[in-house]
Parts: sequence; structure tokens; C-alpha cells
Amino acid sequence: MAIKTLKDLFIHDLSDVYSAEKQITKALPKMARAAEDPKLVDAFNTHLEETQGQIERLDQLVEATPEVRIKRMKCHALEGLAEEAQEIIESVEKGPVRDAGLIGAAQKVEHYEIATYGTLHAMALKLGFTQAADLLAETLKEEKATDEKLTIIAESQSAPAK
Repeated sequence: MAIKTLKDLFIHDLSDVYSAEKQITKALPKMARAAEDPKLVDAFNTHLEETQGQIERLDQLVEATPEVRIKRMKCHALEGLAEEAQEIIESVEKGPVRDAGLIGAAQKVEHYEIATYGTLHAMALKLGFTQAADLLAETLKEEKATDEKLTIIAESQSAPAK
């Protein structure tokens, strides 16, 4: 896809985050199974439900914005972040150290999503896609809340053994 206009960039970034969200729905169940702390397992399961809602919200955005059609593509950034999480699952024994690693991996994903949704929101406003901007702002708010929840869980955990 040739990107020549802000609208082209918006569609590209929207398509990229759509792919990211789809990949997250595959990674979160693995992370939930790999975690030990019940609060962390619950956070991953809750975020899976939110992520499914965020995909639906992206579908709503496309329906509400006739000028926008999502392109089929793969989010390589999320692919790499998911691989990092899988590496933690495979190389760290189940327990507090793995949980700490999973929290870090999940927060990397959240920060990627926060940056992406913030940028998409700003572009939607600039392009006059008001309803799209509102939907993106809602998702951005959820991503920030998930990041904060993960921070609280991390801070409440006992320190991993040295």
C-alpha cells in the first residue's frame, strides 16, 4: 500500500493495530495459563475480553467511516512482542519471576497500543473522522487502564528470589 496522504497513513496504522489486536487474542490465553498469580491470570483474562471488544469497536469504526477500509497485513511489532512473551514462558519456571517477566511483556504490548491508539486518535481528529476518534479514545482509555492495572499487580507482588 502506497502511503501518500494522512488518510493513507491512518488506514495503514488502523490495519496494523487490527492485526495486533488479533494477535493479542492468541497470546493472552497462553500468558494466562503461564501465570501463577491469580490476579495476573484474571488481568490477562479480563484483557482478552476487552481485546475482543476492541476488535468489535474497530469493526464499528470501519462501518461508521465509509472512507476507511482495513487492509490485510501483519503487525510485525506485535509479532515480535508476542515472541518475547513466549520466550519468557519457555525459559522461566512458573512462579514469581515468570510472572514478573509476563507483566513486563504485557506492558510492552500495552505501551505499543497506547502509542498507536493515541496517534490514530489524533489523526482521526485531523481527518474529521469524529466518530472514529471517539471510538479510538475509548480503546485508548482501556489500554491505559490495563497498563495501570498491571503496574499495581507488579507492585503488589513479593520480590522474586535473587
